[in-house]
Amino acid sequence: MKHITPAPSPWRRVLPAIAFALTACGGGGGSATAAPAPAPAPSNSWTLVWSDEFDGAAGSVPKAANWNYDLGNAENSGWGNHEFQYYTSSARNAQMDGSGMLVITAEKASNPGPCWNAKPCDYTSARIHTNGKVGFTYGKVEARMKLPSGQGIWPAFWALGTDLATAGWPKSGEIDIMEFIGKTPNTTYGTLHGPGYSGAQGVGKPYDFGKPVADDFHTYTIIKRPNEILWQVDGVDYHRLTPALLPAGGTWVFEKPFFVILNLAVGGDWPGAPDATTPLPAQMKVDWVRIYKEN
Repeated sequence: MKHITPAPSPWRRVLPAIAFALTACGGGGGSATAAPAPAPAPSNSWTLVWSDEFDGAAGSVPKAANWNYDLGNAENSGWGNHEFQYYTSSARNAQMDGSGMLVITAEKASNPGPCWNAKPCDYTSARIHTNGKVGFTYGKVEARMKLPSGQGIWPAFWALGTDLATAGWPKSGEIDIMEFIGKTPNTTYGTLHGPGYSGAQGVGKPYDFGKPVADDFHTYTIIKRPNEILWQVDGVDYHRLTPALLPAGGTWVFEKPFFVILNLAVGGDWPGAPDATTPLPAQMKVDWVRIYKEN
């Protein structure tokens, strides 16, 4: 997401034993011109090391073993984007539907907390993340989701460096696996943010579906290898970045562990405010989130 919050608060924003191969290769980022470490040839063969299939009972909340909540709005300066939702840990805003889906709901607020503009927020929603619980350094990370539509709606599936609290943003690095805003209904975006290319200067690329994104479920993926990140939608490659492809002066900060974030924002500098046409409540349905290691 395109916003800024001072560390240690997340900007928008490890698995033990079985996922050790994903998280054990962490370390500091290098300069965009640093000589890359030798990398094995891509195999495109994968082993699942972690997933959340969201198979809980209807009304149950996300598993505490996997997910934490980010909370509030004014407490985090509107999440750096002048957003209008107050994030809660209420089951009203994030719960299982009993049919294998996590449903994150943004709705008109009742008894909301304060927004960045010193007024009560107009909406509540949820933002959950895996920091300290589940992470990855390399591998394939993907989610199957059905996104809500409407002006001012801003769902996202993304990742931040686990050193966020100490490095701050954007030195922590941010990988936007998928962002969607209602005013471009046929398009999602994959973007990288780091030192020298953050916020509106993030290095991104749109994916045009040729029809409304919100009409169906789609799978949003990154493949993260040493000195390379590849974006896919429904298995189709559409964006690739390496240190050599960063803007002049940009620093590559992605050779380290990251954690996963799911959220549904409302309003903000990029999507703009909701209007009378915006369907509410808005629901972001997540079938699953999976992390694989490359064989």
